[in-house]
Order: sequence, then C-alpha cells, then structure tokens
Amino acid sequence: MKQEEIEIQHIIVEKVADKQLLPQSSFQQFVESLAQYIHQLINHDFSRLVQLLYRMDISEKKLKQTLATSQTDAGLLIANMMIERELQKIQSRKQFKNHSDIPDDEKW
Repeated sequence: MKQEEIEIQHIIVEKVADKQLLPQSSFQQFVESLAQYIHQLINHDFSRLVQLLYRMDISEKKLKQTLATSQTDAGLLIANMMIERELQKIQSRKQFKNHSDIPDDEKW
C-alpha cells in the first residue's frame, strides 16, 4: 500500500472518530468500509454526515452536482470524494512544504 493511502486512511478515521471505521490492510477494503459507514449515516444519522462533510471541506455544490449526474452508489461516491479531498490536502502540504525558501530568521 502506498504511503499516501495509509495517511489518508488515518486522517479519515481520525476525522470520523467512530470505532466502526478502522484502517484496513487493503485500501480497497477501506474504501468499501467507508462507503458502508456513509450508508449508515445516510440512513440513520444524516446530520452527522453533513457535519463530517463540512469538517472535511467537501464542496456542497460539487457533491450535489456529482450525486445528481452519477449512477454510482451514493456511499461509494461520497467516500471517493472524501479520499480525493484528503489527497488534495496532502499534496498541497507537500507542495508548500517544499517551497519554503524563507530563511529561519525571517520567518514569523
């Protein structure tokens, strides 16, 4: 498994903060268990799902658009959006970390 996949699993598990969702040995298994967890939220605790999406900075507009135009299972679709968003954040942190050419004495 790639380092980014391991990191994404841990980040999402931490943000979800529910013992029902744990890191898996296979990334595909994790995606499937995340999708199942999302289905549970859709059916039993929709407000928690909305809070989680907000906390993870998932675009409401993009989510609505994607759900409206896709035939894919909603839980899997949302799980993939969460993973995609966390991957974007990881890549941004790496990009900005590598471009910090400011000398230490000039940093705030």
